[in-house]
Amino acid sequence: MRLHRLTLTAFGPFGGTQHIDFDTLSAAGLFLFHGPTGAGKTSVLDAVCFALYGEVPGARRKSGALSLRSDHAAPGTPTEVVLDLTVAGRLLEITRRPEQERPKKRGTGTTRDRSRALLREYDPATGTWRALSHSQQETGEELSQLLGMNCDQFCQVVLLPQGDFARFLRADAEERGKLLRRLFDTRRFRAAEDHLAELRARSARRLRAGDERLRATAHRLQQAAGPGTPPPPDGDHADADAVLAWAAEARCAARERHDSTAVALALAEDAHALARRREADTAERARLQHAHAQARARAAALAAAAPERAATRALLDRARAADAVVPALALRDTAEADHRAAEAAERRARAHLPDDLADAPADRLADAERAARERLGALAAARRAEDRATRLTAELARLGTEAAADEELAAATERALAPWAEEHHRLLRRVEQARDAALTAARTARLLDPADRRLAAARRRDELATALATAERDELRARERATAAHEHWLDLKERRLLGLAAELAAGLTPGEPCAVCGSPDHPRPARPADGHVDRQAEEAALAAHQDAAADRERAGRHLAALREAHAAAETEAGADADTARLAAETDALRAAHAAAEAEAAAGPAAADALAAAERDHEDLVATRHDLQRRAAARASRREALRAELAGLRQEIDRARDGAAAVADRAAGLARLADALAAAATAARAAEEATDRLKQADDRLADAAYRAGFDTPRAAADAALDRARQRELQHRLDAWQAEEAAVAAALADPRATAAAARPAADPDAARAALDAATARLRAASAAEAAARTRRAELDALSAEAAADAAALAPLRADSRRVTRLADLAAGTSPENEYRMRLETYVLAARLEQVAAAAGVRLHRMSAGRYTLVHSDARTPGRARSGLGLHVMDAWTGRARDTATLSGGESFFVSLALALGLADVVAEEAGGRRLDTLFIDEGFGSLDEQSLDEVLDVLDALREHDRSVAIVSHVPDLRARIPVQLEVVKTRRGSTVRHRTAPLGR
Repeated sequence: MRLHRLTLTAFGPFGGTQHIDFDTLSAAGLFLFHGPTGAGKTSVLDAVCFALYGEVPGARRKSGALSLRSDHAAPGTPTEVVLDLTVAGRLLEITRRPEQERPKKRGTGTTRDRSRALLREYDPATGTWRALSHSQQETGEELSQLLGMNCDQFCQVVLLPQGDFARFLRADAEERGKLLRRLFDTRRFRAAEDHLAELRARSARRLRAGDERLRATAHRLQQAAGPGTPPPPDGDHADADAVLAWAAEARCAARERHDSTAVALALAEDAHALARRREADTAERARLQHAHAQARARAAALAAAAPERAATRALLDRARAADAVVPALALRDTAEADHRAAEAAERRARAHLPDDLADAPADRLADAERAARERLGALAAARRAEDRATRLTAELARLGTEAAADEELAAATERALAPWAEEHHRLLRRVEQARDAALTAARTARLLDPADRRLAAARRRDELATALATAERDELRARERATAAHEHWLDLKERRLLGLAAELAAGLTPGEPCAVCGSPDHPRPARPADGHVDRQAEEAALAAHQDAAADRERAGRHLAALREAHAAAETEAGADADTARLAAETDALRAAHAAAEAEAAAGPAAADALAAAERDHEDLVATRHDLQRRAAARASRREALRAELAGLRQEIDRARDGAAAVADRAAGLARLADALAAAATAARAAEEATDRLKQADDRLADAAYRAGFDTPRAAADAALDRARQRELQHRLDAWQAEEAAVAAALADPRATAAAARPAADPDAARAALDAATARLRAASAAEAAARTRRAELDALSAEAAADAAALAPLRADSRRVTRLADLAAGTSPENEYRMRLETYVLAARLEQVAAAAGVRLHRMSAGRYTLVHSDARTPGRARSGLGLHVMDAWTGRARDTATLSGGESFFVSLALALGLADVVAEEAGGRRLDTLFIDEGFGSLDEQSLDEVLDVLDALREHDRSVAIVSHVPDLRARIPVQLEVVKTRRGSTVRHRTAPLGR
């Protein structure tokens, strides 16, 4: 980047227009920028920064755009900065105007112009300037991409403020880190630290959840194994193999129980199959006997209903013949209704006609209508004249009213213009107060949202802590209830198994084989003991156990969710954050924000009021001139209207022909013509309706004759609707289907053969089947319970094995992530320097800066000093990595930068600034910085040190770079021939270019 020309107009202390030719100054490579204190040297640097970024450096940025305008400038001279520069091989021209006050073009007072920007590029092919953008935002984005630096970076590496770097040398690691973060973007490394910390917390939660899941699976295995099973070992990771071995023993015992119940089930199934076949044969014989008896009864009923079938068929045939006459009947009814309506309409239309035309035919009525409309057309010109006269009368009245209103408005305008100056001053003061409050509100608003989030997280953390304690108690009670229900169910099941022999004995029948041993003799069947448990009691206990287990699982899931939410809230709020303190701080901040916002809320209204007042003042002045012009034009118009109105009134009197008005006569003719037209139309419609009615009567008589009816009335009586016809047809179809079904039933040989056999007894066969079914259900329930326990143990064992296998990689992942997160955060013992990842990156950047600065410092100090970076541990708990030392070749020792004298601090700071400029420029994409400005500090150097510093700066010219020294030191005026002097006067500052020294 190289600066060429800078033009200032009404900027800072410069009241007029000043031109600075950097090409002429930079030709020598080194030039001096001097002037008395307060003359405006800093304002020139501010103008360069304002042209590039639309803002000025440092604390001056807070004073706002209005402070850039010169107090020495004439009111009509706009504040403007124009800068020509070459960047990335492109010659650009930047023009900026800040927001500023200017006199109004009409009336008195001032108005505010918005800030403006113009970016142009020189096209060497055509030799002209081409506009790139008129938008401030687009201009800023284009320049930021070309320069590769933000405003803070530019001010550090191009303007080189020496005081800032002297403070940088004496600062601690934390303060140095703040400056380096502003110059080098390390947000991605801080994000990496945060991401690793989040991964560490997430991995710990997953590992803790895995251990809890394994313990829960072990308890579920114990519940599924049943009573009498020894308790499992603890489910912690050290005992995972013991849990799996214990699960294998429980599975073996469950398989043995399942095999014994499967044998008993097979025997019960065989007995049940035999009873079911017998019951099916008996039921089928009983069904066939019953079906044969029903078929004989249905045949007798069909024979009794034969006369009704014949009458129904005759009624349906006559209704279907009448269907051909129904359309003609409907058409005749429609024609008759149309005829009555047409006659009524004709009577109503003729009621409005004159007596001589009341009974006239339609043709005569049409002729009379045409004659009335011809007379109506002849009155059109007279009606237009009458309308024109009415408008002229109204306009004359309006002109009179406007004249009176304008006279009142002129008086009110003069009264409104009187207090303008005092009101304008008051509105300006209100706008300035609201603007200050808006800045305060914006500052507090940025702080309020993080404070609200922390307070909400703290409150949520406290609420979740209470809910967590309650959930832990609920989960413990649910676990205890589930265990008790499970033990109760197992106890009932065991008692039922002990009394199962009595249940089997209850189903024994003398002479029938036993379902267990197969013997038909039952000498000593078992009897139920006291407290015998039946199947219903066992199933109720099992359902209660399953419900309790589901409640326990829901309570566990709820507890885990609360723990995770509590940890998240505690992380967001801060582990040591007190809710009351956060609430007090947030309330105080919100109160300050609300107060500032309330005051700032009046800002738009105040600005609108000021703008409205200015517009109103301009409007009042314009209104006063407009009233005078309108009064003259109105007098001329009134004379012309009176003359035209007199001629129109003569024409209207001739056309009225005795009526009150031409419009009244025209309205009477129009009503007569409309009545004649309506009567003629109604008469024709009545004639047409009479013809249609006669045709419908003829068609109806012909249709009834063809359908076989003597009269249309007979056809109408025989007609039935579609629903009634479908009903009759369905009855006939049902009789026919019933007749076919009865014949088929009587012809079935199986039913005939069954009817010849003795009556079947299905109740006895069903009772035998029910007894066999009861025995089968008992055996099936025992086998299903054993199979379920075996399946549950298999599934839970597989789940326990999967949980144990999943814990190993989780534990390894947790150790690896924790190690990385602690290392990046600087808390790991492996991180010897306790250096965070972001600090490590900044230390690398600082090491580059120290290396670049050390080369120049070595030359400035005649080989004595070299600037080196230090990552040595700092005392106490402070972090390391951002240390700086000056290596003194005379003593061979490293000195702390805080021990440097004033002169030594200056050229060390200068070397550091130049080194930082090189590194930041390289970071910004390697763009070349051809123009540098070096601020005050040369007065602290002795003559020899000054020579050495100037030699280093002069060496920059070897790389085609120009350096501007901003200094008050008199010796520099003799040493540097090319100078830019800022001269301070009462009418504002000016600049002068000099190419020869002025002397001491």
